[in-house]
Amino acid sequence: GRAARSRAGAWLTGLRLLALGLGIIALAQPQIGRGNAPVEASGVDLVLAIDVSGSMESLDFQLDGHPTSRIEVVKRVVSRFIEARPNDRIAMVAFAGRPYLVSPLTLDHEWLQQNLKRLRVGLVEDGTAIGSAIASAVNHLRAQPSKSKLVILLTDGMNNAGSVTPLAAAEAARALGVKVYTIGAGIRGEAPIPARDMFGNTRIVMTRVDMDEETLRKIAEITGARFDRATDTASLQEIYAQIDRMEKTTAILKKFDRYDELFGWPLLAGCAVLALELGLASTRLRALP
Repeated sequence: GRAARSRAGAWLTGLRLLALGLGIIALAQPQIGRGNAPVEASGVDLVLAIDVSGSMESLDFQLDGHPTSRIEVVKRVVSRFIEARPNDRIAMVAFAGRPYLVSPLTLDHEWLQQNLKRLRVGLVEDGTAIGSAIASAVNHLRAQPSKSKLVILLTDGMNNAGSVTPLAAAEAARALGVKVYTIGAGIRGEAPIPARDMFGNTRIVMTRVDMDEETLRKIAEITGARFDRATDTASLQEIYAQIDRMEKTTAILKKFDRYDELFGWPLLAGCAVLALELGLASTRLRALP
């Protein structure tokens, strides 16, 4: 009778809702970790601080025998430095008129390398905020329990922006146990910089870029690190290689890195319930008086 049909309708609705719920669970792609895979970690946390001000487009470095901008050479050298330190947690800060976080501390160096490739001049307002860049990098390391905390700052200019002076930032770094390695990049004197004229054509203009070596040296001294000047690609590579050799420790870190996908089970169950609901709807339950 009518009561039987009502109960049958409720059953069909319930089965349909169950199938829908199982489908939603499958779409969420549930996973389960199936083991602690040991991952070697160095115990070093470091932040790469890279100048992306306009002068980093100067064409005074070379790659493969061709004049290349400072920023492109730095990206190549830093990429190799990251490859050489697979067990460090590395973050990246870019800066011009202000600093911004490109990547937080991570062991996922593939993702870090992708973010490095995207670095270019002009991402933020121009200027050189060295003090603010150090402060930003140090702030990112402050709460970390790591054995060794480093900042490697590369610039081709002098501090002319930001609200923090470089030496004040260096004192804060020392107080928090952070070493700040400083690297000055670029030839001395005038450097060739591409510029657009009023007709939109690109031409090379010889421009003087002043670097405050004295302040960069003091930053390194205050924090127990070192300052180096790179005037070509080879010297830049050697500076990063020296830092790589000087700063190594060893530790073992454990994390889940193997997972089983579970979405297939709720998907199969949902399909089975849906098939049952359709079957019942078209046969026995519909046959009720």
